Amino acid sequence: MTQPLIRHPAVRRAGTTPAVWARGLVRKFGKTTAVDDVDLTIAPGEFYGLLGQNGAGKTTTIKCIVGLLRPTAGRAGIGEFETWESPREVKARIGVLPEEFNLYERLTGAELLDFTAAMHGLAREEGVARRTELLEMLDLTGAATKLIGDYSRGMRKKVALGAAIIHRPPVLFLDEPFEGVDAVSARLIRNLLKAAAGSGTTIVFSSHEMHLVEKLCTRIGIMIDGRLTIDATPRGLCEITGEDNIEDAFIAAVGGDHHGGSSWYASS
Repeated sequence: MTQPLIRHPAVRRAGTTPAVWARGLVRKFGKTTAVDDVDLTIAPGEFYGLLGQNGAGKTTTIKCIVGLLRPTAGRAGIGEFETWESPREVKARIGVLPEEFNLYERLTGAELLDFTAAMHGLAREEGVARRTELLEMLDLTGAATKLIGDYSRGMRKKVALGAAIIHRPPVLFLDEPFEGVDAVSARLIRNLLKAAAGSGTTIVFSSHEMHLVEKLCTRIGIMIDGRLTIDATPRGLCEITGEDNIEDAFIAAVGGDHHGGSSWYASS
């Protein structure tokens, strides 16, 4: 039986046009349904955590919303624009940091940001000013003239984030932004995202780092087998599951085992 969506009473719907939305979204790969009839509404200014186990459909859902993957059925969009009817308008209003990103490895970090700024129509002077500020904020000034092909994974993720936000999009999608980065870089990224959220940017955030979800997110959606099953505030998720913290609440929501382990491995 299909599990109905559980929406905590504390979740309120703003009367304005949603920043991000999906209606009956479906994506199939052959006989496999990766996204199964997802309805999603994210209000302007929210920091929304889209959570789930590996293979739950989070990344596919994001790709369908931002225009990287055409849905099998349903609709999705940004504000008043539907992604597949108005792709240029949608892409001008979003920044995307995918889990796996392809960068121009023969460009330097500075050149990538300059190129991205120009693609979004920023004037040269404004683009250079933003590039300089972003490189400093992301601790990449010393690597600005190095080829991206020589960057570490953490450095590549930071410069990709800079490219995603240089045009100051009102909506930002982040798929595992902290994976593969060190503690110092993670803090830099976290502070940058807090600043963006504080300025009114809507952020959709997929991560397995539950402590960061608890710190950053104003609302959480949990996906299981391609379906959005819970939509709640962090506190609401704990109330629904009867748990005291987000990690235990998430594990309870997806049917995981709190106390898993191997008797033979732990034995002496």
